[in-house]
Amino acid sequence: MNTALADLLAGEPHVVAVGAETLSAALADQAAHHLSVDWRPPYPGTEDDLVRVFADPRRLDANAAASARMLAASASLVDVRPAAEVVGLAPGQFCHAGPPVDWSRASGPMQGALIGAMLLEGLASAPEQASRLLAEGRLADGTAIELLPCHDRGGVGPMAGVVSPSMWVLVLRDEVHATTSWCTLNEGLGKVLRYGAYSADVIDRLRWMRDILGPSLAATMRAAGPIDVKALIGQMVQMGDEGHNRNRAGTLMLLRDLMPSLVESSGLSSAEVARVARFIGGNDHFFLNLVMPAAKLQTLAASGLAGSTVVTALARNGTDFGIQVSGTGSSWFTGPAGVVEGLFLGSYGPDDANPDIGDSAITETVGLGGFAMASAPAIVRFVGGSVADAMRTTREMYEITLSENPAYSFPVLDFRGAPTGIDVTRVVRTGILPQINTGIAGRVAGTGQVGAGLVTPPMECFVAALQALAAAAPPLSGPA
Repeated sequence: MNTALADLLAGEPHVVAVGAETLSAALADQAAHHLSVDWRPPYPGTEDDLVRVFADPRRLDANAAASARMLAASASLVDVRPAAEVVGLAPGQFCHAGPPVDWSRASGPMQGALIGAMLLEGLASAPEQASRLLAEGRLADGTAIELLPCHDRGGVGPMAGVVSPSMWVLVLRDEVHATTSWCTLNEGLGKVLRYGAYSADVIDRLRWMRDILGPSLAATMRAAGPIDVKALIGQMVQMGDEGHNRNRAGTLMLLRDLMPSLVESSGLSSAEVARVARFIGGNDHFFLNLVMPAAKLQTLAASGLAGSTVVTALARNGTDFGIQVSGTGSSWFTGPAGVVEGLFLGSYGPDDANPDIGDSAITETVGLGGFAMASAPAIVRFVGGSVADAMRTTREMYEITLSENPAYSFPVLDFRGAPTGIDVTRVVRTGILPQINTGIAGRVAGTGQVGAGLVTPPMECFVAALQALAAAAPPLSGPA
């Protein structure tokens, strides 16, 4: 029995208010002796599955192991290399954000990004040709076109998340668990490929990133050696970044660490060094593409533990929202991607917005992004809401997570660690959905970014995952 409840019941008569906030408030106004217990019924139709999962004798130890592995995971930037080498992509193969999707179901920004990648790789000479080939599923020489989730290849991609063979990727390593993850280089904000834009200036920028930025960063990393990204994340969280939509401090700290070797070892002219420095320093989101694979390394460490109910991926492809869970391995549980509520750029409005998209919600699985808004109150000016909303949201996320990460601590909450390890059973039992803050892509291919805001996953993802966990649990020894 809860200690506070036991003490209360042992004395003179008191009132226990279970879940009824109105009653609890009234008792407080009357200075009555009472204890408020936050309780609510589980999501309808999940009762039997919850019983089976709670009765699984593996669950507690598996979740303890998953939490410990997530907290212990390290993350260091060790290399920058072409995706063809790191991911194993061949011509006609493209990675993308979110759960599996084909061209016919792909959203506008996903289709736009794939068109742009075809143009970048020289597989089409015009957008119309690229669109036709993608719809047919074959290149002009007959090679089959394959669309592959980034997560299924051990990496992550922001927004549309499209990765093609010649793009360079950041390679991060977890030395504790001997795993690696990767992510593309961040293009900046506005009209960029990851938001579905593919105009000539977008492709020119990607070519510069392929021909100059990627190789120069590779040479810089060979001279600089590994950079402890996990340590930088811990510092940036205490400097007002939350790691998803605000990465200003992280980007500038990274640039500080790169600059000496960039000047000495990149082989660039002074003019090109200046251009690289301006590109990174002027793009507050550059560090996002390091936070994402660092978070992926944490969830990889927790993956594949039989009986564990810890969420290891939150991902969206612009059509579907999908989650993965430790105890069910690489299986996807999906529902419709939601509409982001937030602030819009210029004359754009809700009618211009595509549903939620991107692998960047991996940051929320480790207590960053929407989970860390209390430590980054300035983010509300970008995604909407208020400082009070940010504080309330972070506190609420502790109710659906299993542990707190001391490496990412929040000064405003007396250095409490980030809420880490989303538990499927806690989401279903409380009805509290993970809060995600994110960018908004235009629904029409080629538009680019139209805003930023807040969104939650559909509950059906967690209900489906719970059903699978229940089906995989050992048989009950008695009646359910």
